[in-house]
Amino acid sequence: MTSVDLNADMGESFGPWVMGQDEDLLDVITSANIACGFHAGDWDVMAGTMKLAVETGTGIGAHPGYPDLQGFGRRRMQLPADSLRNLVAYQLGAARAMAQAAGGKVRHLKLHGALANTCAEDAALAQAAYEGALSVDPDIIVMVLAETAQQRAVEALGCRWAGEIFADRAYNDDATLVDRSQPGAVIHEPEVAARRMVEMVQAGAIITESGKHIPAATDTICLHGDGRTALLIARAVRDALTGAGVTLEAFEGRTGRL
Repeated sequence: MTSVDLNADMGESFGPWVMGQDEDLLDVITSANIACGFHAGDWDVMAGTMKLAVETGTGIGAHPGYPDLQGFGRRRMQLPADSLRNLVAYQLGAARAMAQAAGGKVRHLKLHGALANTCAEDAALAQAAYEGALSVDPDIIVMVLAETAQQRAVEALGCRWAGEIFADRAYNDDATLVDRSQPGAVIHEPEVAARRMVEMVQAGAIITESGKHIPAATDTICLHGDGRTALLIARAVRDALTGAGVTLEAFEGRTGRL
């Protein structure tokens, strides 16, 4: 039987500033990627989000990004490989401590924003980032943007990984995401997102804007909580998948090449 995980980025509020609809999303998803305080979030938000994830039985993931609160981690930075390793290790360490304090455990890691985009293009940088995580936890499952340099990096490292596709983003023919600045890059219609996800999961492939099918590890689907129709999209995707007979469950991770 076909199964898939549903993940969402959360814990991205900061002080009195609120981002996303975390509590509502936790009723939909099976895995949560929790910000580690560099691109978003703070210690109180982290603690509260970890607690909610534990209470709902949601798989906990660390969501490290560039140190860029003002830009929400969406501005690129040039860091030496050693510094990138330390940046990721530092944030994963914080996430593991906060999860343990809440009675939970970090089981996966997903890079955020510009850091993720850079590593989707550059396998050497992706490998450095993941080496930082693996130095802290050799058994962590690394969530990668399927069929990009991120995947090539984890395949080379031989670590556990899970392939991710996006419910609300359009794809280029090289399996990268269409830049947010381009028309149609972000999908706002729940029925469109839901139909695309059922098609991709059943096909085991990324379907690009041109209609190209790229065979891919469709282990987990990224949902968002910070758009005007984000929660509607999340619920529509979940309902469409279950209606198509797809089992929703947290991924176990895979090793080696696809």
